[in-house]
Amino acid sequence: MIYRKLGHSDLEISVVTFGAWAAGGWMWGGTERSEAVKAIQASYDAGVTSIDTAPVYGQGLSEEIVGEAIKKLPRDKVQILTKYGMRWDLAKGDLAMHSKDNAGKAIDIYKYAAKDSIIQECEESLKRLGTDYIDLYQIHWHDKTTPIEETMEAVSLLIKQGKVRHAGVCNYDANLMREAAKYINLVSDQVPYSMVKRGIEKETVPYCLENNKSILAYSPLERGLLTGKMKPGYKFGADDHRAGIYFYKDENLKRVDAFLNKISPLADEKQASLGQLVIRWTVEQPGITIALVGARDAEQAIQNAKAMDIKLSTEELNFITDELNKLDLVK
Repeated sequence: MIYRKLGHSDLEISVVTFGAWAAGGWMWGGTERSEAVKAIQASYDAGVTSIDTAPVYGQGLSEEIVGEAIKKLPRDKVQILTKYGMRWDLAKGDLAMHSKDNAGKAIDIYKYAAKDSIIQECEESLKRLGTDYIDLYQIHWHDKTTPIEETMEAVSLLIKQGKVRHAGVCNYDANLMREAAKYINLVSDQVPYSMVKRGIEKETVPYCLENNKSILAYSPLERGLLTGKMKPGYKFGADDHRAGIYFYKDENLKRVDAFLNKISPLADEKQASLGQLVIRWTVEQPGITIALVGARDAEQAIQNAKAMDIKLSTEELNFITDELNKLDLVK
């Protein structure tokens, strides 16, 4: 495994970080708790010391699973990344979506990052995670109803109290990052980035490179699309959020499959899976510090970690990028 520091901080995290969204089951058609715990522990044994979660993932379930998984691990060797600012139990702020919890009950999710709410959320997260501090605390989505200054003031207070070590943001563009950085020492931005979703390369990546902010790329495998396992005609289970996203239309599955067939000989040469090759390419892109990758079971987790064993030359990276630039998806 390779480890990189976030921004100007001394916080070093594993370049493959365990993404625990699917572990919470919410929007992924459920979860198997014991398998999720084993996956996190297997990740740790493979060198993945960092885990990213959020309260809204399973409405507390993902954080509880992470807490259970790390109970027997040395706390100072594990980096917990979690979030705040998405409430399902309080109708305040900016309505983000109508959803259903794991039991099928209708819930409304709000983006809400007022000071009192953040303080409360932090206490609840610490309890679920079974720890007394969070290594990286990130706003989940921008809340238009609360001044960024107020939000960052709350996180600064938590840092002073020792409950949080470092501040990050998620889903922020360069302008929002500039604003937040006026009030707190931001170390990172967690944003979606994959071979088929490279929009951040235009403004966010240059800003982060110039200001020494790390980028935590989430969904680098585009939720399974880039593993080579999704072929035209692929059927999603009930309550799987991917069913309605354009990436997974049959025509796009066909085009992505053709691209993956072009780079699969390189994966074979490296004795790697397509998913491992994709992860390795992702973390070699300018500005990308780490990739968040989820796993349903221990074997998946181990295979994800092994992506960092692959060595790619500049020529090989350029070959992948050149083929990728020819890929044209239908919206």
